[in-house]
Amino acid sequence: MATVIFWEKPGCAGNARQKALLRASGHEVDVRDLLSEAWTAERLRPFFGERPVTAWFNTSSPRVKSGAVVPALQTAETAIALMLADPLLIRRPLMQVGERREAGFDQALVDAWIGLAPTRQTITDQCPKDDPQHAVACKAADAAGAS
Repeated sequence: MATVIFWEKPGCAGNARQKALLRASGHEVDVRDLLSEAWTAERLRPFFGERPVTAWFNTSSPRVKSGAVVPALQTAETAIALMLADPLLIRRPLMQVGERREAGFDQALVDAWIGLAPTRQTITDQCPKDDPQHAVACKAADAAGAS
């Protein structure tokens, strides 16, 4: 099985589900704090590969939701600069196994890449805030990240 370096927003319920699936699939998960990591453009850019710039952004970020940052209007360079200034804009999790890096959690892609145990429900990188069971934990994590 793989050792997955997993950058998360601490307290994020979605990241907790993703880590649980990786561990249940037999992978070792090396968890790191996305918000406190000393990112540089050179370190961050490879996680996005050939994806369009709009796919680099966390659509649940308060600045994206409010319209203060419009992913469709960003170039690759401005997107990275914005993310370095505000890591909440980064689509998460960021994952690395060996030299390969990925942003976000697409269950089919991760399964094809390193293998995942079957699940009854698809695990994604979409924020579970709409689920009342997770809303309180997510809002508390957002408040802690904003301070």
